[in-house]
Amino acid sequence: MTIIRMGVHALLGIAVLATSDVSIAADAYPSKPIRIIVAYPAGGANDIVARSIGSELSKTLGQSVLIENMSGAAGSIGAGYVANAPADGYTLLMAAGAHALAPSLRKELPYDMVKSFAPISLAAIGAYVLTVNPQVKANNVQELIALAKANPGKLNFASSGVGAPPYLAAVVFEKMTGTQMTHVPYRGDADANAALLAGQVDLLFASLGPTIPLIQSGKLRALAVTTAKRTNVMPELPTLSESGLNGYAIGTWWGLVAPAGTPKPVIDRLAAAMAKATASAPQKARFAKLGVEAQGDTPAQFAALINHDMASYAQMTKAAGVEKE
Repeated sequence: MTIIRMGVHALLGIAVLATSDVSIAADAYPSKPIRIIVAYPAGGANDIVARSIGSELSKTLGQSVLIENMSGAAGSIGAGYVANAPADGYTLLMAAGAHALAPSLRKELPYDMVKSFAPISLAAIGAYVLTVNPQVKANNVQELIALAKANPGKLNFASSGVGAPPYLAAVVFEKMTGTQMTHVPYRGDADANAALLAGQVDLLFASLGPTIPLIQSGKLRALAVTTAKRTNVMPELPTLSESGLNGYAIGTWWGLVAPAGTPKPVIDRLAAAMAKATASAPQKARFAKLGVEAQGDTPAQFAALINHDMASYAQMTKAAGVEKE
């Protein structure tokens, strides 16, 4: 057996070289285009946030930021893809509150929200809005509840799939009101909105941003928002809590994550770029028009938010009697 002995100075030299290599790699990042995977179809809230943020990141990082839609299974296909991507900072996921909720609603997922990703930064927060097709004879929440009770199982609600907050929003609505509706899943917000517009479904808990033009044009009727407080972009809309569902409060967020194991200097570089993007006045104004609020934070703060929401969703789904599928 050959035993190799190395002096302290030699070991220190190797350590310095290793540290230098990491530093050089971080300084060189990014040296090629970055992909942000959106786990939902184009045109939805997640897609809109990703494209807007991606444009700002490109300016700061000096590289193209490409948005790639990889939808399906309530966002789990795209998330699973990024979870298994190289941990080099060139394949990222625009995660959503749906990804923190999914473990409470689905038995099997191709990712672990805590173990599979390295949080970078929150990008924005937003609300859902309860909308109905104009043909539905309900002008407010209480009228919708009465209609649903008079027609158990006959009202159809759309969602972007089991494992998504709009689905939970509808299920909690059912539990709190003692109503029964039929769930019709779609690939994302855009498809669900299209079905609602076509009258294929009766109602939808939708991301507020992409739905605003449809509400303002009268193509859809908005009844209430899901958050604890009214939204600044449409302050005339009451909350569900104000509408008789005391304590009802479900919001959402979007944020950037990388595959677990991505070097800390790369995460820090991306986090700094995200802080600049979310703090810019044009970005805040752009998001405000979409009904969302630009909001950044640190990797540690974002990790804490994810963990908090996972625990909160677990309690909420248990209280609502929702079983995993």
